[in-house]
Amino acid sequence: MIPRYSLPKMSAIWSDENKFQKMLDVEILACEALASLGKIPEEELKKIKSKAKFDVKRIEEIEKTTRHDVIAFLHNIAEYIGDSSRFVHQGLTSSDILDTGLSVMMKESADIILEDLKALKQELRKKADKYKYTVMVGRSHGVHAEPTTFGLKLALFFDEINRCIERINRAKEIISVGKISGPVGTYSNIEPYVEEYVCKKLGLRPANISTQILQRDRHAEYLSEIAIIGATLEKIATEFRNLQKTEVREVEEPFGKGQKGSSAMPHKRNPVMCERIAGLARVLRANAMVSMENVALWHERDISHSSAERVIIPDSTILLDYMLNQMIEIIRGLLVYPENMAANLAKTKGLVFSARILVELEKRGVERRRAYDIIQRCAMKVWEKGVDFKDALSSDSDFIKVVKAKEIEGFFKVAYYTKYVDAIFKKVGI
Repeated sequence: MIPRYSLPKMSAIWSDENKFQKMLDVEILACEALASLGKIPEEELKKIKSKAKFDVKRIEEIEKTTRHDVIAFLHNIAEYIGDSSRFVHQGLTSSDILDTGLSVMMKESADIILEDLKALKQELRKKADKYKYTVMVGRSHGVHAEPTTFGLKLALFFDEINRCIERINRAKEIISVGKISGPVGTYSNIEPYVEEYVCKKLGLRPANISTQILQRDRHAEYLSEIAIIGATLEKIATEFRNLQKTEVREVEEPFGKGQKGSSAMPHKRNPVMCERIAGLARVLRANAMVSMENVALWHERDISHSSAERVIIPDSTILLDYMLNQMIEIIRGLLVYPENMAANLAKTKGLVFSARILVELEKRGVERRRAYDIIQRCAMKVWEKGVDFKDALSSDSDFIKVVKAKEIEGFFKVAYYTKYVDAIFKKVGI
């Protein structure tokens, strides 16, 4: 079943119409290869190619009796082809056409995901460049740490999406294989040439070795790469969700005209798109786990993997396509509040500059542990008494022994934290 949130191009790949078309493509290409070997007369091949077609509803009707989808498919195309159908599926087994066709569909799905990732990358590039020097507080453990910029945060996401592109290219490569090797993979009734011919025509590589099926470590890697990309999207979404909290409100996902946030509270503007992405990432991880369970099958094959794959592979590719498009929409319409970033940066009354001041004391010859104790003592006054950090430092006798009063102000300049932004952006490729 195609998920409700599917997009047209990806949904079309996983339609029954396309699945059976891929199976038919494999069967006809196999016939072409056999004809070139003299196993099928050219006149019969022409009849097969001109008459071969299928009807999904008819296949479903036949399958009610056969309880075998490939046999139902073969019966249906035989109804169109007639006597020449005796040459179709010659020497093949069901998995020859199912697995090879599935590889083509997975490859096509990877191409759509790559398009999505590249589009997301471009949106992140634009936003990162726009907010390159927009200063905000960096947080560790959820607590204010040191100043950073919103552009750097987005550049980090941009860099990770580059790795996601590498992952999908790897996944596409690992799944771009086919097999036409017959029962248990020994080519007992079909020459290896047929496999080579079919795979080349479909843009696949012949598997080095197969049993009755392609080995499922390939599919597990494909779905694992998809799950990792989902985790990256969840990471970005979670960051925006945290930054959208009322107490923070530094960014906000788009909120459309007429959109409602709550059935009870008219004021609500909730990060629902980001929450949706976070939830769907869990589904991708679960599907990847199922794909790993599919790797170990009995002997040369069983079909315990088959039923699960009919759910997890279409669902994972469709969901990731949807999630990526949602994230593109979020980044494109992201609401950013630099004034709130500045206000939040000031909330801890200068404490975010403590690490820099620690370094300054060390430069002046203060032993590190002693320097740490002096600054921590002053910082605790800010936490406990609400005084300004500058004032706490200025009134500390140990501190002013090594630092001149007129120097203190210079330690609280945010430019100190942005001096390498250009260099970082260059490394990232923005």
